[in-house]
Amino acid sequence: MDILEEITEILAEILDIENHNISPETYLIRELGAESIDLLELAVAINSGFNIDVNDDEIFLRKLRDYITEAEQQNKNILQYLVKNLPFLSHKRLENIIADLEGGPTLKVKDLISYIEWQNHGT
Repeated sequence: MDILEEITEILAEILDIENHNISPETYLIRELGAESIDLLELAVAINSGFNIDVNDDEIFLRKLRDYITEAEQQNKNILQYLVKNLPFLSHKRLENIIADLEGGPTLKVKDLISYIEWQNHGT
């Protein structure tokens, strides 16, 4: 089973939804209605299922807006600052996130996959 399949099964179980409602482009909070407790369960499931250390702030992009504010305050390039602080996300994905901020929480299933792949490369 690949990472997407495993994440899909975990999310379907935690959120009590059908697997076919989940794709890499699915927003966890906007579309699936994931709440804080769901994200906590998800972090635990990813930790044990993929045998990686999960940093909640990183994987769930909790400090994203803080990083943007810090970059602005320090007169730094926002994209470069995000690349440094969220190294598991591609430049293109970070550009999309920046453009999508007004829409609400930007976390997608594919961001979880990127985090897991990044953690696996470090081990």
